[in-house]
Amino acid sequence: MGLVSVARIASRSARLTRTVVARGLQTTADTTSLHGRAPEDKSEPFTLTLHEDSFHAHRMDAPSLDVEVTKDMLIGLYRDMTTMRRMEMAADALYKAKLIRGFCHLAIGQEAVSVGIESAIAPEDKLITAYRCHPFAVLRGGSIKGVLAELLGRQAGMSNGKGGSMHMFTPTFFGGNGIVGAQVPVGAGIAFAQKYLSKGTTTFALYGDGASNQGQVFEAFNMAKLWDLPVIFVCENNKYGMGTSAERSSSNTEYFKRGDLIPGLQVNAMDIIAAHQAAKFARQWTLDGKGPLLLEFVTYRYGGHSMSDPGTTYRTRDEIQRMRSTQDPIKGLQKYLEDWGVTTEEELKRIDKQAKAEVDQAVAEAKASPEPELKDLWTDIYYKGTEPSYMRGREREEARSFLPTH
Repeated sequence: MGLVSVARIASRSARLTRTVVARGLQTTADTTSLHGRAPEDKSEPFTLTLHEDSFHAHRMDAPSLDVEVTKDMLIGLYRDMTTMRRMEMAADALYKAKLIRGFCHLAIGQEAVSVGIESAIAPEDKLITAYRCHPFAVLRGGSIKGVLAELLGRQAGMSNGKGGSMHMFTPTFFGGNGIVGAQVPVGAGIAFAQKYLSKGTTTFALYGDGASNQGQVFEAFNMAKLWDLPVIFVCENNKYGMGTSAERSSSNTEYFKRGDLIPGLQVNAMDIIAAHQAAKFARQWTLDGKGPLLLEFVTYRYGGHSMSDPGTTYRTRDEIQRMRSTQDPIKGLQKYLEDWGVTTEEELKRIDKQAKAEVDQAVAEAKASPEPELKDLWTDIYYKGTEPSYMRGREREEARSFLPTH
């Protein structure tokens, strides 16, 4: 047998080994268990136990599988995930009606990531992500109307209709960033400021498996570990970077092990309880002064990479349908709530109806908002209060003075 043949066999064997290891993580949405009965009082804490394979740890001990929750908390998680999905479904419909133009990346199927993180962090913590950002924008202080109006290019949008899908911000949410991987070093910089100012808060910097091979990601890892910054790097591994599977683009698909000296944790992010527990653990890790942490949230997107991608040319429809029917994070939580007697099927239907009504109203208000005016081209260029006395347009004659007139 020639050396080339031996090398090919070894390469196939290595890929097979990586695939088997990756499959060891539990990725179903309904394997968490309740021992005994849930209390009658909706605010009384009780304990759930995650599946033993909900986490895989690297250079660290995994979080406890026992998670303290309340009925109110679980119902809130269901309400938030349902509402976020309704919002993204509305964006899908508006795009298909050609009311939204340009790029639009939806997070349908990945709701447990955004809702799980938000449920575990403090209002003062910071978060930055890539372009699948709409749920984060709402959960970090924005509004559904603000997101949808921004997608429609209207004045009521979170960036006054001038930013679009990837550029929405709040005081604790730094976007929505369109350059692949560029938000990761920015996230490290935010964490540097937190440590420098002794804020006692942390930063979550999210990126996708498609951005995981960017050089700037590894540079950010190095600086964060060198200075022990309070930052959690989160790889949202939804299995496909644009139209390329993780196995075709990455020699090592165990993304939680790619931080060199940074400890890592792989998480079943189709189970909202596991996502919550991982985010809570990670936040405390940084606040305890242990430096950065790398989380890999294993999740799945039902749609294409963006609205221009049908999402079925590089994976089968059967695969998508199987994930929807057997591993959906919302259906998994719904099963928990009903099986554990947390709430009734009628109450969950009422929550669904409320979420739909809230999103429908936001759609109507966003559509009613006017488009930006021509004069708005001269605003929001500089941070408010720092504008120069004049600004120049495309040509010298287009210069506009902002000096007060008498």
